[in-house]
Amino acid sequence: MSEIICPVPKNQRPLNEFNNIKDSWIISWPILGNRIFYKKLIFSWFLFLPINITISLGSPYLRNNLFDFIFISLISSIILPMLLLIRQWLSWKYILKRLNSESIEYEESGWYDGQTWEKPLDWRAKDQLIAQHEVKPILMQIENALKLILICILYALSFRLIKNSL
Repeated sequence: MSEIICPVPKNQRPLNEFNNIKDSWIISWPILGNRIFYKKLIFSWFLFLPINITISLGSPYLRNNLFDFIFISLISSIILPMLLLIRQWLSWKYILKRLNSESIEYEESGWYDGQTWEKPLDWRAKDQLIAQHEVKPILMQIENALKLILICILYALSFRLIKNSL
């Protein structure tokens, strides 16, 4: 059995990129399980809340209107978890694209010398299995979390509109 000589640098191979992203701090949250994933998102929301409360205190209108003060502080604090989810989604989407690709685009020494290398069939099969059974469920989890946050925001905004119309 002959060994395949791969010109792609080790850190640019899709499988190695997948392993590296699994070990990263924020990007690896979805791998930790639903319970821990959502705990970390809620923690990031509450971590950002004091900053938004401080900013909201700068508004004379909000200082005198408790409901609007709380509402705006809570809703604007969702920005950090949403940004984290978008960052995670983009990273996992990139890995999915690289794993599903039939060839690997890589750079030997810089952006100006990009090359393409066709993956051997056994590499393609292994990469596609990982993409389908490991990366796609992670992307679905992130997308579900984003949908949940958007539903919460829409619900809160509709509640706010109903409150104002009364």
